[in-house]
Amino acid sequence: MPSTVAITDEQRAQIRDIVCEILEIEPAEVTDTSLFKEDHNADSLGAIEILSSLERTFQIEIDQAELVRMVNMDGVVAVVREGLSQ
Repeated sequence: MPSTVAITDEQRAQIRDIVCEILEIEPAEVTDTSLFKEDHNADSLGAIEILSSLERTFQIEIDQAELVRMVNMDGVVAVVREGLSQ
């Protein structure tokens, strides 16, 4: 099993910026646990755009099966952390 890489504050901020830009929401509105779909009216296309943008930004591959975990900032950060660990 790969070792876990720590996400820096800068990387976390990049992730938040990507999510907020794609979902067209203010960073102040997003908490680590607020749900993108339920709390911010995100759709599945937005989730795919987030995944794609994260792959480009962090030069990682994320399986589309991970979309089910990417429902809030905590989930997205965990998926990126795992991608960076590979």
